Amino acid sequence: MADTHPALRQHPAFVHYWWSRLTSGFAFQMLSVAVGWQIYAMTGRAFDLGMIGLVQFVPSLLLALPAGHVADIFERRRIILTCQLTECAAVALLAAGSFLHWFGEVEILLIIFVFGVARAFEFPTMQALLPSLVPSTLLSRAMAAGSSAMQFAMIAGPALGGFLYVAGPGTVYASCAALCVTAATFMWRIKVTRPPISREPRTLKTVFAGITFIRQRPVILGAISLDLFAVLLGGVTALLPIFARDILHTGPWGLGLLRAAPAVGAILMSLWLVRTPLTRKVGYIMFYSVAAFGVATVVFALSKSFVLSMLALCALGAFDMVSMVIRGALVQLDTPDAMRGRVSAVNAIFINTSNQLGEFESGMTAAWFGTVPAALIGGIGTIIVVALWMRWFPDLRRRERLESPDS
Repeated sequence: MADTHPALRQHPAFVHYWWSRLTSGFAFQMLSVAVGWQIYAMTGRAFDLGMIGLVQFVPSLLLALPAGHVADIFERRRIILTCQLTECAAVALLAAGSFLHWFGEVEILLIIFVFGVARAFEFPTMQALLPSLVPSTLLSRAMAAGSSAMQFAMIAGPALGGFLYVAGPGTVYASCAALCVTAATFMWRIKVTRPPISREPRTLKTVFAGITFIRQRPVILGAISLDLFAVLLGGVTALLPIFARDILHTGPWGLGLLRAAPAVGAILMSLWLVRTPLTRKVGYIMFYSVAAFGVATVVFALSKSFVLSMLALCALGAFDMVSMVIRGALVQLDTPDAMRGRVSAVNAIFINTSNQLGEFESGMTAAWFGTVPAALIGGIGTIIVVALWMRWFPDLRRRERLESPDS
């Protein structure tokens, strides 16, 4: 855990959380590579690759609010443990089915659906658990360190999964199962005391309380919605194959480097944020970071140089990391512990929606106006959104520090 600040390493609960998140992230990234390759090898249909994403997206969307409610009324560490062990059982079943040639496409998709259900409960609960593991003064550093673990998994996980696939999909799935067990072991070792939980009646009002809470908090609403529209407009991931082949004139290796570049920028920035806390004018810093995200998108859209495009994507990932850490810390610090699960669930819906719809928006805009104009419109649109949000959410703009309002 060399990329974390010494102050964070003094909190064993966070150290176990970090390792649990890293190993779980590796398992997910390796699983994604293996499932996609195996199903495409079975069917040869691109449609079936889309089905893999669909069976994971549907539970994440439909179960997000119930998952947030569960995270607020039950012990969060046990919820995460249950989810990770469920994921372990699912990938172990995939391993057995692959070694023994039991499964076809339908069975694999059903198991991935179960995996998606477990992830739908795990994600908001993980977010809600973090503030109870470190003091509020270290929360932004802890979020940056946690994000670096996920970014590292996003870069190295697919490569490791592809390498292991040479020995067959069952080998990848068995490795994923081992990683899920490791993640659960680290989570089990976390010792955290949570105040007695007030069990509210389980009604639609309590399930949707996270939405009501966010609407009444301009700082949280502004931070979450800013990220939603920035990613919705400024994302260029879906267009990278076109840029790689038709504009930068590179091959699959170039596309791989372009896809990895934002994660590299994000990792480098997260390492800096772990060691350099954001102490003043965090509202302005977040807005300027999102604006810089838009500028980097514009540079990428106009670039004809592979090196410049790589640098623009690295910058894009770095600035996105700054805004993500500030947004995440603000949401957690301004939310009472009893509401963190439901608010994290709403945040998860915003994140999933912006990523999925952002790719759709990029594709449609490119079809209408062309690839370069689509990316250019997205970058300029992001800058316009920043200007509007700075005017509409003055409390967020004037936010000085990352600390609880009650501190």
